[in-house]
Amino acid sequence: MRKDTRNPAVSARLTAWLARTTAVAALALGASQALAADGVKIGVLNDQSGVYADYGGKWSVEAARMAVEDFGGSVLGQKIEIVSADHQNKPDIGSNIARQWYDVDGVDMITELTTSSVALAVHELSKEKKKIDIVVGAATSRLTGDACQPYGFHWAFDTRALAVGTGGALTKAGGNTWFFLTADYAFGYQLEEDTTKLVKEEGGKVLGSVRHPLNNNDFSSFLLQAQASQAKVVGLANAGLDTTNSVKQASEFGITAGGQKLAGLLMTLAEVHGLGLKASQGLVLTEGYYWDLDDKSREFGERFFKRTQRMPSMIHAGTYSAVLSYLKAVKAAGSKDTEKVAAKLKELPVDDVFGRGGKVLANGRMVHDMYLFEVKKPEDSKKPWDYYKLLATIPGDKAFFSLAESGCPIK
Repeated sequence: MRKDTRNPAVSARLTAWLARTTAVAALALGASQALAADGVKIGVLNDQSGVYADYGGKWSVEAARMAVEDFGGSVLGQKIEIVSADHQNKPDIGSNIARQWYDVDGVDMITELTTSSVALAVHELSKEKKKIDIVVGAATSRLTGDACQPYGFHWAFDTRALAVGTGGALTKAGGNTWFFLTADYAFGYQLEEDTTKLVKEEGGKVLGSVRHPLNNNDFSSFLLQAQASQAKVVGLANAGLDTTNSVKQASEFGITAGGQKLAGLLMTLAEVHGLGLKASQGLVLTEGYYWDLDDKSREFGERFFKRTQRMPSMIHAGTYSAVLSYLKAVKAAGSKDTEKVAAKLKELPVDDVFGRGGKVLANGRMVHDMYLFEVKKPEDSKKPWDYYKLLATIPGDKAFFSLAESGCPIK
C-alpha cells in the first residue's frame, strides 16, 4: 500500500475545506429546491424601454397581475408571484434572463415575449429546460411550425392570422398590387412571407419590398420606393414605434393622398392611440381583441383603464388570458410538473375575456377568432378610445394554420 506522505496539517485543512464546500453546495441545492417548491412564479419578459414599450411593456405586467388577482392569488395552496424584466429586443439578453429565471430564481413559466427573435431563443431554451413558455407579443408562425416544441405555446395572434385578416381582406377588396416595408428581423420576414402567400392566393401581385432596421426613425427612402412602385397597397410588416413612424411619414409624403392604401399588418390600439385618428383614419388592421367589442370586453377594458389610464390591446388581454389559462392548468393538473401542466393546457378549453371558445392544438397554437377592423374617422368617434369599426369576424379555424398545415412534427 502506498504511504500517505502529505503533511497532516495540510490534509486536515483540505478535509475541512471539502466538508464546508459540500455543505454549502447542499444548502444551495436545498434552497433552490425549496424555492422551486415554494409558490408558483411567472415571468413576464418583454420590451419595456424600446420600440415596443407601449405595444406590451409594463402594461402586460399589469395584465398578468390582474389575472393572478382574478384567479385568487394562490393555486394548490401556494402563493402566485409575478416577476418581470426588459429583454431590450436582444435574443442574448432575453436568453440570459430566462436562464437565470429557470436555473436560479425558480420561475415556472415565462410569457409575453415580444419580439420574434427573442421568443424563438427563449422557446428553444424552454425546450432544453423542460419549462413552459406562452408567447403572446411575438408574431412569427414558426413558433408553432418548424420551431414547435412540447412545452411551447403561442397565444394571441401570429403572422398567418394577420395575413389572412388584413392581407386577404384588402386583396379581395381590390388592393391587388402590394409593396412591403419590412422590419429587418425574423418577425418582419415571416409576416411578409405569410402575407405574400395570401395576396398571391387571392390573385394579387407583390411589386417589391424593402427592409428597414428595427427602431428606425427615418423612413423617407423606403417610402419613396413604395411610392415609386405605384402599388395599390403598402404593407407595413413592422410593429410598435416603427409602424407609428411609417404611418406619420407616409402621410407627410402624401402617399395615402395619392391613392395608395396603407396596411398596418401588425398594429394595435396602442399605435392607433399614439398616432391619433387624424393620421390613422382608414387604416385596416387585424386584432384578437377590442375593448369595446361587447359587454365582457368593456368590463375588462374599464378595469384595466382604472389601473393604467389606457385601454388594453390584444397583447395585454392576451397576456391576461395566457396567465389565467396557465393557472387553470396547474390547478387541473394538481401539480406544477411541466409535462402534466402542458397536457392540461392542450386539453382545457379557453373561454375568457380574450379567447372566446378557444382551443389549443397539439403544437401549442391557441386557436380563437380574430377581428378585422377599420380605424374610424375623427368625426365618427363618440368617446375616448372609440377607434375601431368592426368589418369582419374571422373564425379561428380560418385565421390560423391547422396542425397539418403548420409544419410542426408534433401530432
